[in-house]
This record gives sequence, C-alpha cells and structure tokens, in this order.
Amino acid sequence: MLDTLDIDPGVPPAATLIVLHGLGADGNDFVPICDELDLTAIGPVRFVFPHAPVRPVTINGGHAMRAWYDILGLGGRSPEDEPGLRQSIADIEALLAREQARGVPASRTVLMGFSQGCAMSLLAGLRHPSRLAGIVGLSGYLPLADTLAAERSAANADVPVFMAHGRHDDVVNIARGQQARDTLAGLGYGVEWHDYAMPHSVCAEEVADLNAWLLKVLTAASQGQG
Repeated sequence: MLDTLDIDPGVPPAATLIVLHGLGADGNDFVPICDELDLTAIGPVRFVFPHAPVRPVTINGGHAMRAWYDILGLGGRSPEDEPGLRQSIADIEALLAREQARGVPASRTVLMGFSQGCAMSLLAGLRHPSRLAGIVGLSGYLPLADTLAAERSAANADVPVFMAHGRHDDVVNIARGQQARDTLAGLGYGVEWHDYAMPHSVCAEEVADLNAWLLKVLTAASQGQG
C-alpha cells in the first residue's frame, strides 16, 4: 500500500477524494488547493493524498524522485513506461479497495490528479471495475491511449470526467490535453472541459469550476444517480 496523507473529517465521510500529485512532488502538494474547496453541501469528505514511489526518471538524467512512472522522453510520441504505468494502476486500485473497506464505495469516490497524477487518474479510473463518482484530470494527458477501448470498464462507461488545462502550459502542451479530451469524447465519455490563461499550474477560476463540478457529481452520487 502506498504511503498516504489522509485528511479525515473525524466522522464517517459522505465521500472521498483521492488526489494524485505530479512528477517530483508528493501528497502534500495539493493540500492547499483542496483546502480552497467548499464541499460542505455534500457532508463530511475524506481527502487521501498518496505519495508516489521514488524511482529514477529518465528525462531528468535518471535522478530518483517521486513519480508514478518513468518518463522516457518529451512529447506524445515517446515510448511509454507501460510496466510502471500498470504498477501504479495496481497501487491506485489498492487505495480504492481500502476506501471501500473503510465504508466509502467507488460510487462516492472521485479520483483526481494533476500532470502525471492526471495521467494516472484517467488511466486507472477509466479501467476501474466499479462505477466511480467522477474522474478529474488537471493539466495532463492520457497514457496507453491505444489500449483504452479494449481495456475500459463498462461500469465507468458514463462516468463524469472533468478536464482542465492551461493555455500557456510549457510542461504538458495543451494539445495533449485536448487530444485526451477528444479520445474520451470519441468513446462516448461526457467530458467537461475547461482551459485557462495560465501555465502548468492551478488558478482560482479553475478551483471554482472544479468545486461546482464536484458538488454536482457528488450530489448525484449521494442520490444514487452516480
């Protein structure tokens, strides 16, 4: 099981957000962003911030850092670290199983990530065998895109997806996010897409849009519509 930073409401939660950080960060990275969310209308919410394993990253000269998988090159045409990606799917599945054991089923869990974490939230969430409340992908892309049609979960065929990207992102070009959006739309997923005048980061307008979307999907989940 991955090490996690959990922010627990102290009472049985109505929902859980599992938040996956980006390359070289750790679970603490998105705590301030999540502190800006107001989900009180849903009830108590547990936040789970996993720490990715430490591994050598090829594009950073083999320097070891927290990463969900190795990055072998820049851009969308480089080879992908499929073993690393699939190991991280298994790690995320273990976190989802732990939430189920702690009383929060997948149907009241949102899987969310930024950059590399976005890649993992899309990769793992769309393949998860139980229906999630929603998937959030911020400033990232879709890995193993060619296998999604064959491997995607029927249970999550209509899962709500929130995607957002900065128009001035010089780390993950917005075209990669748009390509991921279009791939999902082509497979019938309902994607709510936003882009903002920002670099590879998060902005206040994005947090507000995300907050509104979370309230929508978690309210639907609490009413048995998710």
